[in-house]
Amino acid sequence: MTEQDELKKKLVELATEHRDLDSAIAALMGSDTYDPIEVQRLKKRKLALKDQIARLESDILPDIIA
Repeated sequence: MTEQDELKKKLVELATEHRDLDSAIAALMGSDTYDPIEVQRLKKRKLALKDQIARLESDILPDIIA
């Protein structure tokens, strides 16, 4: 497996976790009683994942100077 393949696999894993967190946050906020601290923690994790995804995408598709 090449390095590019490993990066793409990791990207898929992170994107899946990001989507799952989206669903978890929505479900948690949809309940009658929810812990706002837990929601905040999940949102921070989601933001960290977004940053990691952006870094991986940048590694996979490097900037091309025109």
